[in-house]
Amino acid sequence: MMIKSLTRINELAKKQREQGLTDIEKEEQHVLRQEYLREIRGQVLHTFSRLTVVDAEGNDVTPEKLKNDKENGFLIE
Repeated sequence: MMIKSLTRINELAKKQREQGLTDIEKEEQHVLRQEYLREIRGQVLHTFSRLTVVDAEGNDVTPEKLKNDKENGFLIE
């Protein structure tokens, strides 16, 4: 899944390297990077919410904390 703001983040990074950014562009870059990090963290949490740990014999050995968090909906966006 492509994050929509990634294209603009890359455009600003390239401009920063080549010419520098205005104060407004620096603020935009900061806001976009924060949104990007928030989305990445959400994707990671979503992945963990579906995680089950299985040992070599096929037994579910998912840590209790993860099981509880999944049951209580703490990991789902």
